Amino acid sequence: MIRNVIGSLLALAGATAAVWSPFRDWYDGRPGRDYRIQDLFSGITGAGAELTTSILLPFVFAALVTLVGVALRSRLLVALSGLIVLGFTVLWTVRQGQAAGSLTVGGDAAALGTGVATAFGGGVLLLIGAAVMSGRGRRHGRVESYDEEPPAYPYVPPDEQEPYGGTRRPGPAEPYDRPAPYGQPPPYGQPPPFDPYGPEGPPTLPIPDRPDER
Repeated sequence: MIRNVIGSLLALAGATAAVWSPFRDWYDGRPGRDYRIQDLFSGITGAGAELTTSILLPFVFAALVTLVGVALRSRLLVALSGLIVLGFTVLWTVRQGQAAGSLTVGGDAAALGTGVATAFGGGVLLLIGAAVMSGRGRRHGRVESYDEEPPAYPYVPPDEQEPYGGTRRPGPAEPYDRPAPYGQPPPYGQPPPFDPYGPEGPPTLPIPDRPDER
């Protein structure tokens, strides 16, 4: 439980940083929201972009995936959102390096801005959050409900029952330990009830002759 809470907080912080990063400077004072998504595949150009077609779009999608992953406690979805953020950030870095010839950090010349670092940090936080989360607990075994009714055992008429010593074995609905009804023999496998007198019944004592009354 605690791991899920900590991992969820890290994932939400990473998603927030990823969405906020396009509004920061990415390169030479140019914010990330000014880069078009198609420029990441065809090459960086100086053309501007709308918010719906900028690099902000995949980061918003990653944030939505993070929210779903946190709600479902899914480590896979949170890790997937982190890979999306890092993937688009690395792709932009490669394209910007090809367009500028080289990339530098800091200094008076054109250099990478804080937005790139924020995007990288957000992606790393998402991956760390996925690693910290414990995920959904697995249920070992089946827990029976107390509301379930026991199976009904069919009544077998006396004329259809097998006599003692028969070869008939009880079916799945006739357990061995079920007591036989009154007046019926027990199921196969159970000894007959104890009879101290045997099959001949109790002994009969002779009645002495009464003396003739006088």
